[in-house]
Amino acid sequence: MRNNRRCNRRRKGFTLIELLTVVIIITMLAAFVVPRMFKGLGKAKRDIARSKMAILDSALGQFYYDCGRMPMDEEGLDALLTPPVDVEEKWNGRYLKPSDILDPWGSPYMYFSEGMVNIGSYDIVSFGADGAEGGEDDNEDIYND
Repeated sequence: MRNNRRCNRRRKGFTLIELLTVVIIITMLAAFVVPRMFKGLGKAKRDIARSKMAILDSALGQFYYDCGRMPMDEEGLDALLTPPVDVEEKWNGRYLKPSDILDPWGSPYMYFSEGMVNIGSYDIVSFGADGAEGGEDDNEDIYND
């Protein structure tokens, strides 16, 4: 009876094989789950970029209503934060927060008064995660509708 107790006390721990098996299973699960989580993060940032573009569209509409014109390319979106010289009296802003002119990756949105995508209107563009024109997935350019 005494030998059985001593034997049971030694068997309470895990063997090296059992521990390695658990570590391998956790590693395999992480290898499948983690990439999917980061892929969802990129989509969320693209969605945020589009939402912030809607805020910019609204601010540009208010600027146009107050000043009678859209900002020029040289003024860019900064015209929504500080009054351009020729419309200082009509300017009724600040039309948005300074953080609203930055995309989710921290780069400023690009503003073009004569749109190439939206012919006859303006374009607001985010160059995506890489901050450079072109690209795919997270680096894909995002344009206002």
